[in-house]
Amino acid sequence: MKKLKRKEYDALVKPLQIELASMSNWLKHTGKRLVVVFEGRDTAGKGGAINAINQHLNPRQCQVVALPKPNNRESSQWYFQRYIPHLPAAGEITLFDRSWYNRAGVEKVMEFCTGEEYRKFLRQAPVFEKLLIDDGILLFKYWLTVDQSEQEERFAERLENPLKRWKLSPVDLQARARYDDYTKARESMLKATHTDYAPWTFVDFNDQRLGRLTLIRDLLERLPNTAVVDDIPPFPPLEKKPKKEAFKTLKPIAPFPIPGKGKEKK
Repeated sequence: MKKLKRKEYDALVKPLQIELASMSNWLKHTGKRLVVVFEGRDTAGKGGAINAINQHLNPRQCQVVALPKPNNRESSQWYFQRYIPHLPAAGEITLFDRSWYNRAGVEKVMEFCTGEEYRKFLRQAPVFEKLLIDDGILLFKYWLTVDQSEQEERFAERLENPLKRWKLSPVDLQARARYDDYTKARESMLKATHTDYAPWTFVDFNDQRLGRLTLIRDLLERLPNTAVVDDIPPFPPLEKKPKKEAFKTLKPIAPFPIPGKGKEKK
């Protein structure tokens, strides 16, 4: 299938981002709390989807949570405990770039947790999520799917691109050889945590741009009418003519030189 071009994507994502801005305004007015969980295989496109959502939102209202490996103290806590401080307050949004479902995925496959810890997680996760929902939190869980051939291409791109190489880790590289193990772990996770009150939604991310549009559209359609009147402050004209910026004590640096600009070709 032919993938969506950048120009097409830009034209389609802009109106959705305007709706997201309206949604954030609605959350602020109503005091509702929104949590969106992004899970999926390595390279699926979780970061890009999250960036598309929060790109034009107030960072004081919308926080992205991507927790590192737990330290010794955190490892001794109740498993869900370190996620709780990141839950939103009234009017806020939390986007989890991976979440408590690490235990059902990478920790299970890579044997970073015991069998009992894993089984306990599968029992407790639906209970934990029911508590969140009963308290009024709007919870949406998305699983981003990607074929193994597409995943391989993205791994290779990260390896070749010095700006993306930081995304590769030893665990990511081991995931290549454990594709089937991750599939089995995902199916076990779904069986235990796909509930009526907190269902999983699968989104095809083999075309990442199309996947982002699909996910954002689905998220917006699951919310009630979020249209509210904007509190736009008055913006009267200045009484005096605008002034240029003045530098009294510091010398401004010269603009960054752009190669070829301002020079005539001989």
